[in-house]
Amino acid sequence: MKNLKDIVYKQLAIDYCLDPDEVAGTGNCFHTFEALPGRRRFQQDTESFLRIAVIKNRILFAGDPRIIDRCREKYGKEDGAWFFEPQVLRELDHELARYGYGVDHMQPFYTSSKPSDPTPCPYEIRIYRGGEIEEFRGDKRFTNAFTFKPEAPDMIGIAALNEGKIIGMAGASADSPIMWQIGIDVLPDARGQGVGVMLVERIRNEILKEGVLPYYGADFSHMVSQNIAIRSGFTLAFVELTAEKLAE
Repeated sequence: MKNLKDIVYKQLAIDYCLDPDEVAGTGNCFHTFEALPGRRRFQQDTESFLRIAVIKNRILFAGDPRIIDRCREKYGKEDGAWFFEPQVLRELDHELARYGYGVDHMQPFYTSSKPSDPTPCPYEIRIYRGGEIEEFRGDKRFTNAFTFKPEAPDMIGIAALNEGKIIGMAGASADSPIMWQIGIDVLPDARGQGVGVMLVERIRNEILKEGVLPYYGADFSHMVSQNIAIRSGFTLAFVELTAEKLAE
């Protein structure tokens, strides 16, 4: 596995339409969005009015030229450490509304580049790949593990079974050629038993065998999900915000 930082910088450079050296540089970056090959495609495929990433207190902006020009004026010297403060987000949401958009997803993203011996598991572990995942299409128990989005296909699933019944599932989607995202679902009766950590550790190792960097996103308020990432050996890499078109 290449250096974790190099992979993340390469991916963000593609996603935010800049050179990898810019990601590692200084100051905030502002670029018109282009749907470049190799971009992460789990949320927005071709249209991206605005997306923002904060990495090492620097802010990366990519989007429509109109909103990028406004962001450059307002946030050219903004410190990324404080960008997600409520007053800044209210101001940004007001600017987006002028064009019929609003703040959508805000997520921290964690990465892990080293395999480890997984936590011992008292349950049966079963791995699904490729077409084997199809049996879970439409299964509402596992909507985080599997998305069935053609632009970010589901590649691996790892289930924990107790007496033949699935109690938890981790899935990996190919959001880009170099980074696959992990999603996790643990059924209510099995929560609080470490099942999520057991599964995330194992699917992380399987993704690394493919020569791909695993990454894990969570909502800011979902402390259980974030703690699963941390306990599984993941570290915070960047935080991201995207805009959505408002209903007319």
